[in-house]
Amino acid sequence: MESLSPAIGSNWIRPSKTISVENELLISSVKSIKLPPVSRRKMRVAAQSSNFVVPNNIDFSDPDWKVKYEREFEARFNIPHITDVFPDAVSYPSTFCLKMRTPVTEDFAQGYPSDEEWHGYINNNDRVLLKTINYSSPTSAGAECIDPDCTWVEQWVHRAGPREKIYFKPEEVKAAIITCGGLCPGLNDVIRQIVITLEIYGVKQIVGIPFGYRGFSSDDLAEMPLSRKVVQNVHLSGGSLLGVSRGGPKVSDIVDSIQERGINMLFVIGGNGTHAGANAIHDECRRRRMQVAVVGVPKTIDNDIMLMDKTFGFDTAVEEAQRAINSAYIEAHSAYHGIGIVKLMGRSSGFIAMHASLASGQIDICLIPEVPFNLHGPHGVLQHLKYLLEAKGSAVICVAEGAGQDFLEKTNAKDASGNAVLGDIGVHIQQQIKKYFKEIGVTTDVKYIDPTYMIRACRANASDGILCTVLGQNAVHGAFAGYSGITVGICNTHYVYFPIPEVIAQPKVVDPNSRMWHRCLTSTGQPDFL
Repeated sequence: MESLSPAIGSNWIRPSKTISVENELLISSVKSIKLPPVSRRKMRVAAQSSNFVVPNNIDFSDPDWKVKYEREFEARFNIPHITDVFPDAVSYPSTFCLKMRTPVTEDFAQGYPSDEEWHGYINNNDRVLLKTINYSSPTSAGAECIDPDCTWVEQWVHRAGPREKIYFKPEEVKAAIITCGGLCPGLNDVIRQIVITLEIYGVKQIVGIPFGYRGFSSDDLAEMPLSRKVVQNVHLSGGSLLGVSRGGPKVSDIVDSIQERGINMLFVIGGNGTHAGANAIHDECRRRRMQVAVVGVPKTIDNDIMLMDKTFGFDTAVEEAQRAINSAYIEAHSAYHGIGIVKLMGRSSGFIAMHASLASGQIDICLIPEVPFNLHGPHGVLQHLKYLLEAKGSAVICVAEGAGQDFLEKTNAKDASGNAVLGDIGVHIQQQIKKYFKEIGVTTDVKYIDPTYMIRACRANASDGILCTVLGQNAVHGAFAGYSGITVGICNTHYVYFPIPEVIAQPKVVDPNSRMWHRCLTSTGQPDFL
């Protein structure tokens, strides 16, 4: 994709525990902040031991710093609206109401069916609290502090849902849906619910763009007309009705195609890269003064999108991973000195491996990208495996695909989305285990299971089905409300709208100092492998 907007303002530092350079930047930035020596030391501790988020130019000695921070946060999380570009845009009474559940017809000559007494609309000023824990110290497990004293600062984001006023006439809407990236359980559920909700608003023209962004440029890929009849049972199958692909044409070519097709609502289902593309499309539409609503629905099986409780497909992945883990356990437990290895998804974040390990109760070692480890040496994984075989006769390892990449030869190869092609850490660990135990003369039986593509192709489970349904509904509500350049997600159990740049700033990762990771370590009983 081209011309992608900066994901985050340049006056913000967001240290990641997996990128030590950023922590060094944060620590060095202490020198430019007016603090007494004690507070300066507390900030250094916070930067090294927690997710410490600091505005670059903040002066904590200013008695009004908290008010200024909250004001700037509100500005960052303000969601773009059609009236930003078209101040005179006309609004209409919403066609989404309890009095009317069949599509709008021509009978409504002067307007649309309204339900003034229905209190089911969301006020534009409704907000949801982003953070709910008041940490008393930057050294608390999982602490996310703004200042060295962990001062409580309210951070509010926009509540999702139907608005009383809409900015598109349903009969004039042509809505398009695309699915990008890899497969993920729940894609069809989201497509289905977007179509159903659009029809309830009264939209007649709904199309699917085949094979992601590629569908905007390929002459041999025709639009797929969509209706409730077409999508009625599509959620009963895995995969994507529209197909998926990575990469695509230039942003300007995509917007040219949107303009030629007469599309004025675009629903983009995908991960960080896909959302970066959606944001670029939104910006280009604004630059051309096109009245188009671009709304994202976050899709990442890895659960690695910032600020959200979870993304769809994650719960299904954790559930389906139990089959592979149980098979590995049975294989290992039934063999003499049996060792089972299960590799799960997680390029840069280990949420699936961590949660699957917790859920199964059968994992002895969980390895994730955020936590470095050694294979060899007195405190390495292999030495602990030797102890496990001696103590209980078998062992099971769960490893995220992005873990331990430093042990593998780098190829610098990229996929169509620009992601680095990872080496197979599961195969590497299997080979190292066999080699190690052969050298010390211990017989082992090692089995390796990679269920990745089996999991990706599953249909969504009940939990993800609900999540997908509500995400799809709220995506349509957001578009009709006149918002664009937004994505919908779940935050502290409530559904919200985020400006796209805030959620694509960097991947969400497991905090090694979080309570959840500590719970996983308690479950597996594994030591630090350093």
